[in-house]
Amino acid sequence: MHTKNVGTNPEEKLDFKKILPIFVIVLVDLLGLTIIIPLLSFYATSFGADPFVVGVLAAAYPLMQFMGAPVLGRLSDRYGRKPILVISQIGTLTGFLMLGFAGSLWLLFLSRIIDGISGANIATAQAAISDSTTEKTRTQGLGLIGAAFGLGFIIGPVIAFVSLELSGNNYAVPAFVAAACSLGSILLTTFWFTETLPPEKRGDAGQRSSFSVRALLAILRHPAVGLLVFLLFAQQLAFGGFEQLLALFTLGRLGLNASGNAIVFVFVGVIVVAVQGRFVGQWSRHYGDRRLIYGGLGLLAVGLILAGLTPRQAVPWYSRVELEAELTTQASGLTMAEGPAASDIPITLPDESSQSWWGLLWLLAAMVPVAVGGGILHPTINSLITKRVVPGEVGGMLGISAAFYSAANAVAPVIGGFIFHRFGPTLLFTLWGLFMAVLLATAVRYLKPGREETAQPGLAHGRSGH
Repeated sequence: MHTKNVGTNPEEKLDFKKILPIFVIVLVDLLGLTIIIPLLSFYATSFGADPFVVGVLAAAYPLMQFMGAPVLGRLSDRYGRKPILVISQIGTLTGFLMLGFAGSLWLLFLSRIIDGISGANIATAQAAISDSTTEKTRTQGLGLIGAAFGLGFIIGPVIAFVSLELSGNNYAVPAFVAAACSLGSILLTTFWFTETLPPEKRGDAGQRSSFSVRALLAILRHPAVGLLVFLLFAQQLAFGGFEQLLALFTLGRLGLNASGNAIVFVFVGVIVVAVQGRFVGQWSRHYGDRRLIYGGLGLLAVGLILAGLTPRQAVPWYSRVELEAELTTQASGLTMAEGPAASDIPITLPDESSQSWWGLLWLLAAMVPVAVGGGILHPTINSLITKRVVPGEVGGMLGISAAFYSAANAVAPVIGGFIFHRFGPTLLFTLWGLFMAVLLATAVRYLKPGREETAQPGLAHGRSGH
């Protein structure tokens, strides 16, 4: 009996039957977001927004998430995961519908604010994953949330590409498709998802404040997870800003329009799916979460610097006239929406004298370490956080983690948009890459082994114990 149990311990294997509904719900919900991401910068640019204003628009959603994540995390600890998921998804649906009907820049902002207020459902989904996993399978389980992001970044941009092609680059059409995906997510949660936190395991959130800046800052002094939360925030300052401003970069450096930019996101999504859906669980068991964090930071440092050095060479199919026409056409198809004149487009487009595959190939090569590093860090840091707190605090802690993550996503595009606008993307991406190198040195110096490693001595040597 002893021999039979070795290697077949149920704690060693992820229960995919429990995880599948959460994975599918998150995927469908994320399809809405990933349909919008590749074209949001173009949508704003069509209303005359410069890189700084685009950065502020990108910050609106995560800023509202920052406010909502701790609230929803704590409420899900008290009332269960299912009702919180449904409520937040209704807000997402409302935001996408408003985005589709937006006829001006301020309506774009309002739609992202509404979506962001209720957009902390990923933290609740992560808590549901934590409810359904053991310490040994949690990194893999949380990695599947990341894999849902990756699949979303494959399927969502493809849907955006097809929607744009069929609608003659009408940016409102993908927004309505995103709303349909959000409605599907609501239906799936209502009729398929089974509550993962039974009443007897729920904490009394009424005894604690759902949102407190003081409580959030106090977490940074937590001896077990303070540095992890800081690393999550700091790495996302660079990676999140890069994600939000990538479309503007490809527009000005390579001459890619919204459809072309969607293909870049598909490429990144394929890599993220491979990393988070298959490899991150294996790497976590073999090397341990702490060493994965080192690797993720190092890869991001290299990839961001390389991305910033992408040659300014338009893609072979680039047509400046056609791209200007797309950006100056009415963005939403409503008569009230008037785009800027071609001379007022706030991004300097490349000329047609230097067209080749070289710039695009360089960028795609740089995106490999960026995607792998980014794919590693988020689930691995969150997994390590859950392993270093007591079970009753997991939902609240993931909510706080999501709040810091959202805060970084709110700050990064504003700072990044300002530097982009004043000094260009090469300096911006290089600074972000160097910042990742500093974070790597900080993590190596101060991120010490926790109980998850001392309980498994083999991990201290880079191998999982037997």
